[in-house]
Amino acid sequence: MPSLPRIRRLRSTRTPGQVVVRQPPVVHELTASGLTWVNVVSPDVETAQALAERFGWHPLDVEDVVSKRQRPKVDDYEDEGYLFAVLHFPFYDKQVQRLNAAELDIFIGHDYVVTIPNRELHPVTRLFERCREDDAYCEQLFARGSGRLLYEILDDLFDYCFPILDKIAHKLDVIEDEMFEGASQEVVRDISNVKQEIISYRKIIKPERSTLRVLERRVEAFLPEELELYFDDIVDAAERIWDLLDNYKEVVEALESTNESVIAHKQGDVLRILTVIATIALPLTVIASLFGMNVLFPGEGTREAFWIILSVMVVVLVGMVGVFRWKRWL
Repeated sequence: MPSLPRIRRLRSTRTPGQVVVRQPPVVHELTASGLTWVNVVSPDVETAQALAERFGWHPLDVEDVVSKRQRPKVDDYEDEGYLFAVLHFPFYDKQVQRLNAAELDIFIGHDYVVTIPNRELHPVTRLFERCREDDAYCEQLFARGSGRLLYEILDDLFDYCFPILDKIAHKLDVIEDEMFEGASQEVVRDISNVKQEIISYRKIIKPERSTLRVLERRVEAFLPEELELYFDDIVDAAERIWDLLDNYKEVVEALESTNESVIAHKQGDVLRILTVIATIALPLTVIASLFGMNVLFPGEGTREAFWIILSVMVVVLVGMVGVFRWKRWL
C-alpha cells in the first residue's frame, strides 16, 4: 500500500512568551456604475460581522462564512433582497500534495456582489485586478448588473477547472505508456494517486451540480431578461466536468485492472519457469541420489561408471527439455 504524503510541519521561530499578532484580512472593494464588488479572503469574525451590518445579512450567514466547511447551498433572502450561495472549487494543495476543495461564499444583491473565498482563488483575484486596472472594462462589466458580474466570476472559476482535468488526462496517458513499457510495478503508486485525485474531484463537483441548478433559478431576480440564459452555460460546464470525471473514473479502473493482469501474467511466467526447472531437476536428483547410496553397484569406483551415469543424466535432461519445447511449455 503506498504511503501517504507527510505534512511538513515548520518549526516555530517564536521565542517563549512572544505574542503573535494576526493581521486582519484586507477587504478589497471596487465601485462602478452603481455596483459594488467586495472581495475578502478568509475573513475573521469581526470583518464578517462588519460586512453583515453594512449590507444587512442574516446572523446565520456570518456563522456560515467563518465556519471551516459548508456544503454547497443557496439561501434566498427575498425579503432582505439578497442571495447567499456556498460553492466549492478544486485546487491543488502543495502542502499535502493533493487535490482539495476551496470554498467560495457569495452574497449578491441588486447593487453589490461580495465574494469570500476561504483561500485565494486565482481566477477571482485576476478578474478583480483586471477590473481595478482597466476602468473601461470595469464600467462596462458593472453596468450590466450584479447578476452578470456573478456570471463572469463563476465562468472564470469553471474555466479554471478544465486545466486540472487536462492534467489528470495526461497522467492517465503516461501511466498507460509506462505500464506497457515494463514498469507495471512502478505505476501502482501513480494509479493510486490519480485515483485519489479523481475521487476528490468527484466529491467536489457532485453536490455542486444540484446547487448550480438552484442558483440558476434564484439568480434570475438579479439578471435582465436577455441574460437569463447565461447561467445555462455554467450548469453545462459543471455537467461536462462531471462527464469527464466519469470517463476518467472508468479509465483509471480499467488501467488498474489491466496493470494487475500484467503483474499477474509476469508472476505466472516466473512461476512457470521455476516449475520447469524444478521438474527437470527432479529426475536428475533421483539418479544422483540413487547412485550416491552407500551400496555396491556394477562398475562402482570406475571412471566408466561415472561417464555412463553422467551421460544418462544428460540424455534425460535433453529429452525433458525437448518434450517441454514440443508441448510449448518453454
